[in-house]
Amino acid sequence: MSERKHINFTIVPGEAPETRVYSNFCAVSHTPFDVTLSFCEVLPLSDQDLQTAEANHVVKAPVRVSVALPLSLVPTLIAALQENMRAFAEAQPAQVPPAGGQGPVH
Repeated sequence: MSERKHINFTIVPGEAPETRVYSNFCAVSHTPFDVTLSFCEVLPLSDQDLQTAEANHVVKAPVRVSVALPLSLVPTLIAALQENMRAFAEAQPAQVPPAGGQGPVH
């Protein structure tokens, strides 16, 4: 029987798709098995949107893309986001949002 050879490697993204999705809002939900990130684009509200929001206290944002991640990936994602924010803060200190962000967490 042949022995299994262990190889160390790094996974890197391949070619990026031609389309890129912009999002200025992200809602996070979970099941016992995964975490879903729903990326939305909140546009300026119309008068009717404002009336609906005043009555219902809800504004619906169009979901541009939803990404489901296995729970095992979440700690690594959090670490990667924190590392990227640290590097960004060092390079662009004037543009860093305050710790904890502003407004509600979804």
